[in-house]
Amino acid sequence: MLTCKEFLQELNDYLDDVVDVQLRNRIEAHITECPNCFVILDTTKRTIQVYKGMQPQTLPEDVHARLIRAVERKLSGRKPSVG
Repeated sequence: MLTCKEFLQELNDYLDDVVDVQLRNRIEAHITECPNCFVILDTTKRTIQVYKGMQPQTLPEDVHARLIRAVERKLSGRKPSVG
């Protein structure tokens, strides 16, 4: 039987339908026995469906610039500067 941790590690590949049949069967057996993982799978599927139906939105330039700086800081391990 798959553990919840293993389920979470394989969730993306399961949703992308790139897991082998044996793993797919183990995941499906797990979600029939584990209500928490069933809810995670169901919620994730529903969220994907909602976002697939949305039109892309353009970020305002200042938000985009702040986001890029924040990601760069995070990747470099620096603290944000004040000001």
